[in-house]
Parts: sequence; C-alpha cells; structure tokens
Amino acid sequence: MTGAPRAHGQDATDEAASFFLARDPAATVIDTHISRVVLSGAHAYKLKKHVVFPYLDFSTYEKRLAAAQTEVRLNRRTAPDLYLGLRFLTRAADGALALEGPGERIEPVVVMRRFDQSDLFDALAQRGALTGALATELTHVVARFHRDAAPDFARGGAAAMARLVDLNTRALAEADLAPAAETAALAAELRAALAELSPLLDARQAAGKVRRCHGDLTLRNICLFEGRPTPFDCIEFDEDIATIDVLYDLAFLTMDLIHRGLRDIANLVFNRYLDENDELDGARALPFFMSVRASVRAHVSATQARQTRETARGAALLGEARAYFELARALLRPRAPALVAVGGFSGSGKSTLAATLAPALGPAPGARILSSDRLRKRLFGAAPTTRLPPAAYAPDVSERVYADMRAQAARALESGVSVVADAVFDRLWLAQAIEQVARDARVPFFGLWLSGARDALARRIEARRDDPSDATVDVLDAQMAHGRAPDWRVLDAAATAPDNAFAHTPPALRALLD
Repeated sequence: MTGAPRAHGQDATDEAASFFLARDPAATVIDTHISRVVLSGAHAYKLKKHVVFPYLDFSTYEKRLAAAQTEVRLNRRTAPDLYLGLRFLTRAADGALALEGPGERIEPVVVMRRFDQSDLFDALAQRGALTGALATELTHVVARFHRDAAPDFARGGAAAMARLVDLNTRALAEADLAPAAETAALAAELRAALAELSPLLDARQAAGKVRRCHGDLTLRNICLFEGRPTPFDCIEFDEDIATIDVLYDLAFLTMDLIHRGLRDIANLVFNRYLDENDELDGARALPFFMSVRASVRAHVSATQARQTRETARGAALLGEARAYFELARALLRPRAPALVAVGGFSGSGKSTLAATLAPALGPAPGARILSSDRLRKRLFGAAPTTRLPPAAYAPDVSERVYADMRAQAARALESGVSVVADAVFDRLWLAQAIEQVARDARVPFFGLWLSGARDALARRIEARRDDPSDATVDVLDAQMAHGRAPDWRVLDAAATAPDNAFAHTPPALRALLD
C-alpha cells in the first residue's frame, strides 16, 4: 500500500458533496484526510472518502458501508445524542441523486446533529476558553468510559505497539515530512523506548488494561455538546488500532494539550484521571505513548496538507505537522523524576504553587500532585468539594492521610513520575517522613515552606469557593499556634503567584523545571 491516497471513484465523493451543497448553498464542507463532512441546517452529513492508506482501506462501497455502520454504533457509546444514524445517497435511473430516494444506493452517509464548530475543544483551546473546570469534567467522562469498557486480553501489549510504531514509521516516511535521517532517528528512539517498556505493556495487557477505547481522542474530536464535554468520531476502521491500553487512549488528549501550549491543563487531566482510575503503575509509559500519538498527528496533518487545494491552509497544516514531529522527539528525551514537598499553613497558596510547578517537573505530562485535602476526601468516599465532619480531621485520620501520601509518592517515583506533595507539613516528623521517601527512591528532594501573615491567609480562606480544603480561620489559628515550619526553603506566600513562582524556587529546582 502507499501512503498517498489512491482514488477509487473519488469523483463520487465530490459528486455527493455537490448534491448536499445544491440542496443548501449555505452549507459548509469540512475535509479530513479520510472523510468529507457537509454541515447543512441542523445536521452534519459525513461521507467516507475513497482512499487507501497503510492503516485504512475505504476503496469499495462495502468497506465504506461497514465502516459507517461501525462508526454509528461505537460513537453512540460517548455521544448517543449526537449520532442520529445511517442513511444512503441514492441514484435514480435518470442519474438524479437523492437522500434515501429510489434507485441504487451509492454512498452510505452518517447523519449527526450539528454543533457549532467553535465548541470543538480544539477551538476552545486556541482561543483560551478551555478552562480547568471543563478539562476536569472531560476527564471524568473519559475515566468513566475507560472503566466501563470491557477488557480485551487478545489484543494490545508490546507486540501491538511494535506494529503501530512500524505502521507510523512507514506513514511518516511516505508523508515526506522530514529528512529521511530525522524520520529514521525518531523511529529508532521509539523502538528503543518500546524495548524498555515491553514488560510493563505486557503486564498491563494481562491485567486487563487493554480495552476498546476511542482511539483518536484529540481536541478536534471532542466538543461541548448541550453543555457537556462529548468525545466523538472515534476510530471505526480498525479494531487493533482502537483496542489499546487505556493510557495510550488518554495520551492523545494530553499530547494534544501540550501541543497547544496547555501543559498546565495536560497535567490537570493527568492528575484528575489518576484520581479516578488508579493507573499510576503504567504512568512510566505515558511519554512514549504521547510520542507515538504525536507521530500519528504528524503524518495525518502532512497528508491533509497534500490533499487540500488551499495554499494557505496547506502551509498551515505542514507547519503543524512539523510541530507534531518535533514534539514526538521531545517527549522521548529522558527527564529524571524528583519529589517536591510544598508545606505551609492553610491559605498560604500550597495548591496553587503545586499546580504551577507540576506541569514542568519530570517527564511529560508532569508531576503527580498528591494533595492531602483530596486524599482525605477519597479516604471517606467523598467528592473533593464535599465538606467532611470534624471527626475526619482527628489525628489518627491525618496520620493515615499522610501515610497514603507517602505510599503513593513512592509508587509514582518508582514509575519514573515526579511528585509534588501538597500538605501542611507542620510537624517535624511529617516533613522528615516525606524526605525519607525521596531518599529511598534516590531522587532529588526539595522542601518549600510558604509563609504569610495571618490576616492575609485568613482572607484567602474566607474567599474560597468549591475548594477541596475544609480549613476555616479557626483551623488556621490552631495551626499557627501549635505547628512549626520544617527546615525547608521559605517562600513568601504573597510572592509565589503562578506568574512568578519559578523565580522564587531554589536554583537547583529551577534547573529541573522544563
């Protein structure tokens, strides 16, 4: 097979699109490398292009029909209200085309409810409208989708990833995006990473972590539909490509966020996902998974650039393809893990500083943030913003929370993932215990203590809304009366806002931040 699309009656796809445009001159046509979508009125009509790639064959009506039927069935898992069903473009004896008219069925048409293109998550990201709240809600949707999917023990594992790497390598070479030496270097780096990760990937396959996922979870395939984050347009043409490790599915989303310059959102998604699904043991594979995903987008974008008839759009797509290619290589560069503990009395800004440091610390998508507030809520089976009773803050409970934090920190570091531990740490033994975790893992440790005036911290506490912390001003006063700062680097709580936090961290820590 060739990477360049082979036309098999491609004029028929053009003719079909022309039919819809004739019905509605105000309709809009959107082309991807494998589909043509006509937006008309309240609906979107999706046609399969007559193309063949190393990973896909839409060369016959029967193959396009099977793919369209599968597309509707699978996408109703995550977007049941978006996918209305399958209809057919027909040709009458006199040659006239119709939708569900008399005559021969010539093309299957997937019919969807139309949504505003500005509600695509890619569009939200580009205009700065993709908020942490939306990303958190989306992550909940994805995590639940992965939990509900049945394990597949016949697919996945290291062998399947090796086939995907080989497939992408061929597609990249045929896309002619980069000099042959650069493409070969990326392929070699991916294969070396895969060789190291193969035992882990096979163990995850045996543990049921391979499932029929979305398969193409980019920001372009997620929309805000009726106010809800909605993944759509999953992989329908190849069960092997879409029956994958759940973290490989998540990796497309986190990679694309990093590509859009949203490392903080990518790290947020990573952390909220691990809050819901305990996949920490597989997190070591995420940089490799994201690199493979970036290489996929590189050759797909390059293919789209070749297909477009618009010079400016073609140039933009080529630029984007090259950016994905460079990201694929950057994600494979080794990054050593570290442990950062952020302590301070309530209201000092620990969680804000943790969220600022985490995206830049260690391998992408950044550090695992272990917050004592969130760990405590999970211990009691409560939502992060649900207020717990005073008994949940008894000394023995707090000891369990800190012990859980240390255990999870050790697991993360063992998996090559950096950690930011976010807690008060106002007892000497608690500070020493988290330091010991770093020593045991033989990774760098940085302790940061946020210090601020009582009244300033109290104002912050009183201003909180929908926050995981249950601390009150009375709690703050008790902390300040009985707690003490460990022998860590002291930072001014008023001077560590996200826009200048890095400047106030120790030079050795700054050297580790990407």
